[in-house]
Amino acid sequence: MQDSGSNSGVPPAVEPPVAELRRARRAKLARPMRVRPSEPRDDHFEDLTNSVNASKHGIYFISRLADYYKGMRVFVTFPYMAHDPTNSEYLAEVVRVDSLPNKRFGIAVDLKMSVNISSNSRPGPRA
Repeated sequence: MQDSGSNSGVPPAVEPPVAELRRARRAKLARPMRVRPSEPRDDHFEDLTNSVNASKHGIYFISRLADYYKGMRVFVTFPYMAHDPTNSEYLAEVVRVDSLPNKRFGIAVDLKMSVNISSNSRPGPRA
């Protein structure tokens, strides 16, 4: 009689690795930024915070505002300096909202396009 818990020589099933969804590597980059909703249906707010990390196509930041939701369209000014005409503003989409301790939220946004009048380039935060 064989022990039901014994291995019959067949290796255990190994789950394939989860595919990386990011298009570019992220760099730890703490820079000031401003986020505000772009859709009139969303209540207006202005979130002044700092990035945690950024890539050519996205930014992750921490917020105390519970107003963000997946799929929300926002304007992101990154990096942000008050009254600076060289600020770069982007149209972005919230792709993830993480619940964090102390009533905070981790927000990941995908940069869709630059909305600067003088810029027609692909979005990408300046370092």
